[in-house]
Amino acid sequence: MELTITLEDAGKRAALFGSGDRHLRLIRGSLGVQISARDGVIRLAGDARAVGKAASVLDELQRALRTHDEITDEQVTQAITYASQLDERRHNGDGQSDIVDVYTRHTVIRPRTQGQRAYIDAIRRNDLVFCVGPAGSGKTYLAVAMAVSMLKAGTIQRLVLVRPAVEAGEKLGFLPGDMQAKVNPYLRPLFDAMHDMMGFDQIKRFIANDVIEVAPLAFMRGRTLNNSAIILDEAQNTTTSQMLMFLTRLGHNSKMIVTGDDSQVDLERPELSGMADALRRLEGVRGVSIIRLDKADIVRHRLVQDIVQAYNPKDPITRS
Repeated sequence: MELTITLEDAGKRAALFGSGDRHLRLIRGSLGVQISARDGVIRLAGDARAVGKAASVLDELQRALRTHDEITDEQVTQAITYASQLDERRHNGDGQSDIVDVYTRHTVIRPRTQGQRAYIDAIRRNDLVFCVGPAGSGKTYLAVAMAVSMLKAGTIQRLVLVRPAVEAGEKLGFLPGDMQAKVNPYLRPLFDAMHDMMGFDQIKRFIANDVIEVAPLAFMRGRTLNNSAIILDEAQNTTTSQMLMFLTRLGHNSKMIVTGDDSQVDLERPELSGMADALRRLEGVRGVSIIRLDKADIVRHRLVQDIVQAYNPKDPITRS
């Protein structure tokens, strides 16, 4: 089979091909296809399924270059892995799209690993999902993406983003400003994720109209949240009573996603983490899904996997 692909932006040809065409060589060596390029056109030849996978990889990389000036070897490898997994699923009769539909057209969000795919599927199937994993595994980002997707589709009416205001070495009371200014640093990661998925003006409008609420955990007491997607981030820093309070906010036609990293507990007594307690109590409860991501699901810089491994929980950090 032969297939011709036209470059979206000829000015980014060097970034797409890589230095010395190393990206093309990586695709060719991994998928067993012939690749030639000339005058803004890429020609693929080989087995039909292999050509289809190579075309998917190039399409994914060109999408990445819409918002970035370069791509890394790791991104190429991830795109090859994803294309191969998707081809296998389609070949086995499971061709459901993994793309998470958000408001911004230039951002393509999809799970990059098998663990992330299981996480997305769990959110679609269950009303309460716990996701435990290391930094960079996408647990917060994908939770926000799924919630934004549900908001866009109209299956929920509100998005509530929650974090415990627990300090990692700095006391909250010493920070300048009023209460809103004090809690903003804790909520920043949630805002950062949202900015990839909708425009700044849209976020401001949704917050002003109470469609999106971003708040510290303490503000959740006494509420019932219906028709909402509720995300509790950094849940390892909740106490048992706080976790119970939060979980009982779940109302009708709502989904709740709880994310955390049990290797980064900032409580004075880490053994009293409400997330660890909830995972023990709720395992096996119908309608509750527990997803555990690991270093293989880390999709940040390749060094993050090595850093996570170096700070293994079996070699605990000394607390001053």
